Amino acid sequence: MALDSLLTCPQAGRPVGLGAHGMVDHAALQARSCAWQAAFAARPGRDWALYVEDTLEFAAALYGAWHAGKRVVLCADNLPGTLQQVAAYVDGHAGDLPSGVSGLACGAVTTAAPQARDVLDERSCELVVFTSGSTGQPAAIVKRLDQLAREVEALQQAFAGLVEGAQVHGTVSHQHIYGLLFRVLWPLASGRPILPRRFFHEDLVAGLAQGPSILVATPAHLKRLPGQLSWQSVHGQVRAVFSSGGPLSAEAAALATRLLAVPPIEVFGSSETGGIAWRQSGDAQGAWRPLPGVQWRLDQDCLSVNSAHLAEPGWWATQDRARALADGSFQLLGRADRIVKIEERRVSLDALERGLCLAPGVAEARVLVLPGAREQLAAAVVPVDPTLLDAPAEQRRAFQQSLNTHLASHHDAVTRPRRWRLCAALPLNAQGKVTQAALQALFQPLLPEPQWLHRGPEQARLQLALDPALKVFEGHFPQAAILPGVAQLDWAIHFARQCFALPAHFQRLETVKFQHVARPGDVLDLELNLGPAHGVLAFRYTSAAGVHASGRVVFADAA
Repeated sequence: MALDSLLTCPQAGRPVGLGAHGMVDHAALQARSCAWQAAFAARPGRDWALYVEDTLEFAAALYGAWHAGKRVVLCADNLPGTLQQVAAYVDGHAGDLPSGVSGLACGAVTTAAPQARDVLDERSCELVVFTSGSTGQPAAIVKRLDQLAREVEALQQAFAGLVEGAQVHGTVSHQHIYGLLFRVLWPLASGRPILPRRFFHEDLVAGLAQGPSILVATPAHLKRLPGQLSWQSVHGQVRAVFSSGGPLSAEAAALATRLLAVPPIEVFGSSETGGIAWRQSGDAQGAWRPLPGVQWRLDQDCLSVNSAHLAEPGWWATQDRARALADGSFQLLGRADRIVKIEERRVSLDALERGLCLAPGVAEARVLVLPGAREQLAAAVVPVDPTLLDAPAEQRRAFQQSLNTHLASHHDAVTRPRRWRLCAALPLNAQGKVTQAALQALFQPLLPEPQWLHRGPEQARLQLALDPALKVFEGHFPQAAILPGVAQLDWAIHFARQCFALPAHFQRLETVKFQHVARPGDVLDLELNLGPAHGVLAFRYTSAAGVHASGRVVFADAA
């Protein structure tokens, strides 16, 4: 069924997917969409932010808005901050909204027989999506229905033989353009039942084992498939596994192939270009084959594409460096915009990341440039051994030095990271992507660097210089950068645990007083005293200005 006429005439008995109350047929989905159309038509304004948890209800709301002449703005989630960010783009909000946020909800389905609706105008129906912000602030991108329709047709032409008769499972949200295409529009157009989004691996295994299935996932999900589950039950049922949103590592691809018995298919593209090409894991050359209808060429070693998925006819220049292969496919060589200059030296962040990932003990790594008066290279590293995260500072520094030494064979001192962070996992957004802002946040210090003046069995004294970059100064007091009292309590306990064998459980605070504010640039003396029962910690912050704070922390098993 063409997307422009997808929900025009009701077709009773044609299943479209599993809803909250069982299997839903096409006629029921069309009736629900008519109810959404009436709700949207009764409200002024063209642009509406839409967030609906249930996939089929989302499809009904999307088509209801289009049939009412509205433009839909997709929200990644329904958090208050997200809704506030899109408020400048919309006339109102619709769908599942948090308490305190007013918006449009759908009324009950009319008891009258569903009526046929006019076919949609492909070029006037629009959707606004946002880039992931992986290299900067997210940008709003308008997608017309004709662009989405041509991409769905290309996917059907490329993969129809693999996915025929299979139900669609997914870990990716339909509120993202990838999930919208693969979990909503393409299945509805081709008659494949849509199943609810699977959040837990146990549910995913049970669902995939029920019958012929395809899995729509991201690299972030595929690399975390737990091997201890009964994946043998899905062997022979999974027809295809799709991955998009970022590069799929060889290790993650091998894990998914072993557990699901199907090598994943990666789909390459962007919000601006739509789908460009695909490849299947295990290809020795890593060759990308263009989707049907997509033309490509190399301009100054970067990929340019031309297809009906673009907003306007013509060639779109990407920042993806590529190499042409003899069979008409191409290899990707990394992003051109990830080549930076550090002290007038050209540095490939991609090359540094590849080098780090080859180092012993490294599971994942990302390299970025930290802005400032003097730009610095920094690396966020996920170690194979998670105990390193809580290891003594000397052991962590030794591991970081080993990584620096590993890079030294191909990168000189100027072109190697100067700052390092070990983390349990790379920070991911709702679409499973690592953003620049989240990486930069890792390098904001959470604690001041202590200068220990005395460390005894029951008494300790240290000096803390309050770096203005400390994360605790951000946003706690909007009018001024002031050290919060809660941070002072946390620091006292944190540094005390480095000296004393404190009981594990906090019980209460006693005689806590905050007398003078502490600001960025201040240097504080922190005195720590452990009571005779070893369950009471006394602390006192002072500086040249006098006493800033003092009090006692009582732990649960204090005498």
